Amino acid sequence: MKYIDVVIDNKSDSTDMLYTYACEDENVKLGSKVHVPFARSKNLREGYVINTVSEDSLDPAVIPKIRKVDHVDDEISLTEEMVSTAVWMRGRYICRYIDAIHCFTPVGSKAKRGGLESVISDRDEEDTISKTLTPEQEAALEIIAQAIDRHEAERFLIHGVTGSGKTEVYIRSAEETLKKGRGVIILVPEISLTGQVIDRFTEFFGDDSVAVLHSRLTQRQRYDQWQRIHRGDVRIVIGARSAVFAPVENLGLIVVDEEHEATYKSDYTPKYDTVEVAIKRLQDNRNRGVLILGSATPSVVSYSRSQEGIYKLIKLTKRYNDVQMPSAEIIDMRQELKDGNRSVVSRRMVTAINEQLRAGKQVMLLMNRRGYSTFISCRECGYVAKCPTCGLSLTYHNSGRMLECHYCGHTEPAPDICPECGSRYIRYFGTGTEKVEEEIRQLFPESTVERIDLDSVKKKGELSRKLKAFGKGKIDILIGTQLIAKGLDFRNVGLAGIISADVSLNIPDYRSPERTFQLITQAAGRAGRGEEPGKVIIQTYNPDHYAVTLAAKQDFNSFYEAEMKFRNLMGYPPLSDVFQIVFTANDPEIAGRGAQNWYEAIMSRMTEDEQRNVFRPQEAYMSKIRDTYRYSLVIKCPKGQRRHYADILREVKESEKTKKNEYIAVVDINPYSFR
Repeated sequence: MKYIDVVIDNKSDSTDMLYTYACEDENVKLGSKVHVPFARSKNLREGYVINTVSEDSLDPAVIPKIRKVDHVDDEISLTEEMVSTAVWMRGRYICRYIDAIHCFTPVGSKAKRGGLESVISDRDEEDTISKTLTPEQEAALEIIAQAIDRHEAERFLIHGVTGSGKTEVYIRSAEETLKKGRGVIILVPEISLTGQVIDRFTEFFGDDSVAVLHSRLTQRQRYDQWQRIHRGDVRIVIGARSAVFAPVENLGLIVVDEEHEATYKSDYTPKYDTVEVAIKRLQDNRNRGVLILGSATPSVVSYSRSQEGIYKLIKLTKRYNDVQMPSAEIIDMRQELKDGNRSVVSRRMVTAINEQLRAGKQVMLLMNRRGYSTFISCRECGYVAKCPTCGLSLTYHNSGRMLECHYCGHTEPAPDICPECGSRYIRYFGTGTEKVEEEIRQLFPESTVERIDLDSVKKKGELSRKLKAFGKGKIDILIGTQLIAKGLDFRNVGLAGIISADVSLNIPDYRSPERTFQLITQAAGRAGRGEEPGKVIIQTYNPDHYAVTLAAKQDFNSFYEAEMKFRNLMGYPPLSDVFQIVFTANDPEIAGRGAQNWYEAIMSRMTEDEQRNVFRPQEAYMSKIRDTYRYSLVIKCPKGQRRHYADILREVKESEKTKKNEYIAVVDINPYSFR
């Protein structure tokens, strides 16, 4: 008889511990999925073996009372490395065991008779391109290949201008890894990017060599793909954030493309950082693999790590085809208003679009806000239409004349008269992608115009269809949110236009200048990727802001220096870690009381100097979502003290387990949004 520690599949803080069971099945090992009796329930509960226990370490009086494993699920098991990483995540992100384990387990159910369902669409042969490496790419690959050959856990940051051929370096690095009989994970920030990346990799390695993992797959497809990887049928995995948990054994390479993107930080429990998880998996002695981070606009945190030597910096300074970077022009929209132009499109933008269309070129226009108008208001009494469950302003969508909450999905018809005072002076304020599309269609009636945002690509396959149509030249003008600004590679785009560069600049977050710089630079990088240099037009009400002016110049180094001065002055990351604890409850007083309880418990465990880094709890920026009320507590942790501060929070969380609280507390370390 052997004894094992099991994590029970139960999402409750009170059961977030290890339970010891006896097991007669010799096939049960670390990572096995088992079914066990639990508590007083007559039904068996699922669990995962997290540890084996020596009989000598058990109290002899307890042994007869230990319950037995009922049976083992042979379909699903985790490797020792996955279990080790899950346990590490529990400590790192102050989450439950089972939340971390679920990151590694497959979603969905076993495939029915009929075999695997393909998730890779047919590739257009005319789009395949044979690549030869540039001298810069060759030099980069040589450095990375040496690290792969050494079988060491090394980290590289590729800072390559848009169009410099980072993807080709990823492909050749994957090739070197596969030669060693090792596995590869390629991560992209958006599902919209998986199509182009999959095409490039399947062109090089073949369709049967690649597995795909992302949330747009059906549950059956995700389960099938997980099993293909788990069995070792494929050695290359491509996907969005969650693919970092793919069950790849002997993992030799993880690539994080567009590493600066906020989507690599999980919004859901556990609130993990994808890059940190990748580093942990590759550091494991059973892997010892290479990490490649790539971006034209690296995050301030990542670039500072390259300056400290934590990452090895590789620069790609030239575009693959040696074409010059696009020229950029900043348009002051304040002057446009003074001159009587109330359109969302400047006169210079209209002229530039006309020039490109006449030259047979395509145009991409970025407006990083969806809908038609940002909010509607009554000019008589000041009423603003708000979501009844979130308290946030509802966005007006012209299609169907509906108001929608972009957080909970609540919809309602747009009113013709004010529900507060009965006035007919209802007006629409702000601009979204729908309004931009309407104006562009009116200005260019002879052109084919399409829009890509979360509202226009709800149908399965719609996003891929529009991107492929644009790639084939069937669409003249493509309008979209940040979905179209990330990593897409189209050869005939002559103009990239940013309709409003101020959207991200006005977010109340210390990262807003960084996000603005990145978004402008990335959007600008969509232009001129063919044989001729492109043009960029940036519309803004803040033409002198350093994030805007330096993005127009594609001057990352100057932006980094300016931003680091600000971060140093304020003590923001990378000079610190920021902890945010969000308290939610059905009653605002309960949420506030929970925040105050934690605040007092944290302060009581800190020195006087440490207490200065704890800010008093207050209503969260988004104080109400889906009828739940939210309070926030923020702690600024000095560099090098993260483990100590995290230990304090874990102590507080453990002490709260015994109390029957009506609130939920979730810890988020270095959140990408303080909403």
